[in-house]
Amino acid sequence: MALAPNIATSTDPNPIEDSGEHINAPGLQYFVFALFFIFGGITSLNDVIIPKLKELFTLNYTQAMLVQFCFFAAYAIVGIPGARLVKKLGYMRGAVAGLVIMMAGCLLFIPASQTATYALFLFALFILASGVVIVQVVANPLISLLGPSRTAHSRLTFAQAFNSLGTTVFPIVGSIIILGSLATISADQLSGAELTAYRQAESEAIWQGYLGLAVLIGLVAAVVWLFRNRLQGEKHEASGGLAGLDLLKRGRFGYGALCIFLYVGAEVSIGSIIVSYLMQAHVLNVAENVAGPMIGLYWGGAMVGRFIGSALLRMLSPGKILAFVAAGAITLIAISANSTGEVAAYTLLAVGLMNSIMFPTIFSLACEKLGPRAADGSGIINVAICGGAIVPLLFGVIADTSGSLTFALMLPVICYAIIAGFGIFARRPA
Repeated sequence: MALAPNIATSTDPNPIEDSGEHINAPGLQYFVFALFFIFGGITSLNDVIIPKLKELFTLNYTQAMLVQFCFFAAYAIVGIPGARLVKKLGYMRGAVAGLVIMMAGCLLFIPASQTATYALFLFALFILASGVVIVQVVANPLISLLGPSRTAHSRLTFAQAFNSLGTTVFPIVGSIIILGSLATISADQLSGAELTAYRQAESEAIWQGYLGLAVLIGLVAAVVWLFRNRLQGEKHEASGGLAGLDLLKRGRFGYGALCIFLYVGAEVSIGSIIVSYLMQAHVLNVAENVAGPMIGLYWGGAMVGRFIGSALLRMLSPGKILAFVAAGAITLIAISANSTGEVAAYTLLAVGLMNSIMFPTIFSLACEKLGPRAADGSGIINVAICGGAIVPLLFGVIADTSGSLTFALMLPVICYAIIAGFGIFARRPA
């Protein structure tokens, strides 16, 4: 099925009108949903390996957050080149390239575990994330094109629900496999050869889990390759230099890109510290292998909210809904920070529900009427996802400096406040 002829043939360097034409390929949606499921699940596994690596390498919060920094830094580095690659190869071949790189990243966990080298773990995460970035550059604009433009908000939110399904399932399974293997001793009690042997033994579950993921990704890549010619005649607008940066001059897109940066940073920061937060004496006072599966509640809330949001966004103003859920996230964090026990635990976990429609809504509001600049816009948005590298690292610095995870929660509160402002700003169609 060919793309609509006008999707990427404009010669206007700043086209902003969208004709409303789209790809009529229902079967292709299932392929895109599968991509959302896979890269969502892989991203959320970071929340599981952070407490594992923190214990194995006796890290503070700032050092542990280097996991997220190396993973999400790939968005800043690979986002624009990834968009160029997709425009050169096409959506389907671009997806295969991204999946192959993801598979390579998973396989790098084997030498990282066997050598018990933290830096190699970080490098493996960067390579894995580089593939995820390319797959996202394909998935976000492609799902927007698989139907009428007037329902793009709803359709992207529904696709993001499959992303949340992955972020819900992967941490639950991963925490059982990875955190469930924790020994009765800890790394800070060992040194020398004993410490190295302990790290190698305790990280075995990590590489075995990622080896399984590599096999799964390889199978998906093989299937996608079989359908590489599905979009015959696909075209993209040529662009030179730093493709898409000129789009930041448009107030709506620039503000939206900033909000993607802040949203991902806030969401990842909270997800990264959930296990440590729940383990605190004044919250639930539980062990890692008990707190680990509860990450699924955080991401599960996002999944439920996205299925609900995909319906609400067809009836109500996306901008107003965005402002409402951002305010809801601030309220829940405030309650958690000023409470103890189950109230503190579950109100923070419930922030996942508020996060549910933020990414797809910010993305679609920012990218309205980009037309043939969709791939460039998606590339810039993917660069903005590097907020998942910067904000959590800053969160870790604040937590270490203040000695309080609760105090550090003020950072995501600021992020959500700015996002609420964008919802009000973009409440009217572009």
